[in-house]
Amino acid sequence: MVLHSHKVAVIVDHNHNNIGNINMVRNEDQPTSMITATSPMHVSGKSGARIVGSAVAGASELFFFHPFDTVAKRLMSTETQIVAFNSPGQTAANLNSAIFRNAAAEGFLSKAASLFPGIGFGAAYKILQRVYKFGGQPVVMDIMTTRYGSDFDERFGHKTGRTLLSATSGSLIGIGEIFLLPLDALKVKAQTSPEQLRGRGVIEIFTKEGFGLYRGAGWTAMRNAPGSFALFGGNAAAKTFMGVGEKGDRATWAQDAIASCVGATASITVAQPLDVIKTRIQNRPFDSPESGATIFKRLIQNEGVGGLFKGLTPKLLVVGPKLIFSFTVAQHLISYFENELK
Repeated sequence: MVLHSHKVAVIVDHNHNNIGNINMVRNEDQPTSMITATSPMHVSGKSGARIVGSAVAGASELFFFHPFDTVAKRLMSTETQIVAFNSPGQTAANLNSAIFRNAAAEGFLSKAASLFPGIGFGAAYKILQRVYKFGGQPVVMDIMTTRYGSDFDERFGHKTGRTLLSATSGSLIGIGEIFLLPLDALKVKAQTSPEQLRGRGVIEIFTKEGFGLYRGAGWTAMRNAPGSFALFGGNAAAKTFMGVGEKGDRATWAQDAIASCVGATASITVAQPLDVIKTRIQNRPFDSPESGATIFKRLIQNEGVGGLFKGLTPKLLVVGPKLIFSFTVAQHLISYFENELK
């Protein structure tokens, strides 16, 4: 085997600090790209860029898509059969009742207004969640890349290793998302059972309910782990397929949108069964909680396995674009601000 010149690669972190040297030997049968210790896709930008980009994405998502989120939550909370296969009219009536609740018999404006409950809790939850999730995943990925990047590259190959690093870091950040569960629980209650909150202040609710607001945390973690794995893994795989980052260039709006679409579709589909259980746990009355296992058992008995995917189609159609929109905006703005804040 013929050995060529001995070379040294310098690794720098996202703040352009030298964090180490790696000695590498190249032989004539091995392409240079296979022995590169890192790549532009492994390097994330400054914290400020991540926070600003994710916050703008969360606020924009809330402004445009809160009504669609309400529709999805109400459909998932409906424990009766909605679709009547032999009666389109009955199906329409069931949908009208499930979606608009007390405003089902009202006019258009009243129905539209009924889709905006919990906007205050939604604002607090959504912006914090997007900053944590979209801004935090690159931080976890940076740490994992520094510690395990070479192991992933060696075991899975550079491209697959990069995708798995992104997916795994997304899964870890998704599990940690349960610390925001109280805000999510109150948003869901406002959307599906507003009578539980009527006449009660936020401080009173937090003081009285306490850790009860974390009800369903285990199911939420089980939902978030595969869901976030699929979101960030699908996104990274799509970008790898499109060749984004191979030459250090930034993704275009179109490339970010396509990658976000792949990741969001995979995430929603994978997480849907557990999301149904989580939503039903959260919309139970404060004084009448029910375990996820009990809800799951009753769902299977009364609605069959298909009940676990109730709301999936409208969720893909109306919530899917919401996630695609915010993920696209977050990624592109983070990348833009990284470049501007250098």
